Amino acid sequence: MDIKATIVKKMQEFVLAYEQRDTIRSHWGVPLAGFADANHPDILKLREIISPHHVLPHDVLPDASVILAYFVPFTKAMALTNAKEGLSSPEWAVAYEETNAMFGELNDYIIALVRSWGYKAAVSREATTFDRKYLISNWSQRHIARVAGLGTFGLNNMLITKVGCCGRYSTVVTNLDVVPDEPLHEEYCLYKSQGLCGLCVEHCPSGALTVNGYDRKKCFQVCLQNAEKYKNIGSSYTNESNDSPNSAGSEVCGKCVVAVPCSFWQK
Repeated sequence: MDIKATIVKKMQEFVLAYEQRDTIRSHWGVPLAGFADANHPDILKLREIISPHHVLPHDVLPDASVILAYFVPFTKAMALTNAKEGLSSPEWAVAYEETNAMFGELNDYIIALVRSWGYKAAVSREATTFDRKYLISNWSQRHIARVAGLGTFGLNNMLITKVGCCGRYSTVVTNLDVVPDEPLHEEYCLYKSQGLCGLCVEHCPSGALTVNGYDRKKCFQVCLQNAEKYKNIGSSYTNESNDSPNSAGSEVCGKCVVAVPCSFWQK
């Protein structure tokens, strides 16, 4: 049995079945997956890159070997609803929250599957927490996904995959005996590779994005404005100390990943 291929196939089947539920309003594209080496130097550097409190794979699973990282793309039709100026579209906010909720069930499904083969798997508790003081998560899904070979970081601070950057990431730590994937060497961001585009900077409603960097405080202010509007959809993030929501609404934006060349493409 090809363990990696089986996991990807099962995961894709799960997402397809999930969106058929009567209560789900969102639709998704075909998920991508990669397997990051739990001992990769770039994983071990996350405490320097993100935060000294960033959790490492072996904190989640002592004998971790690889981290399954996967990307679930949104649909083009839904993304276009968020292309207008102003706050995020209702469809975008719903898709954001429904995707994060799906990840909870999908990760449980993957963990059960891995355990049925005699291996271990677990999810970092910090994956669904958000430090509102420093405006970071101490488990960076995107940085881990980069090490898993899923994409490269764009000027918009998002990870661009071979099918674009419009979607969500999640991860599962395992001790599977499989060969890990390697980070990509090809640069997917047109601005970084050729000095072209930069539309994500133009689309940023807060001025948080510039060609020289990213101001997370300005970005977060827009997210808070959206949360004020979308209070009845849910809140994906919890406090670090407990499991209660740490936001009264859906803290979304997404303007920097829609209506840009890297939203959806085929590399």
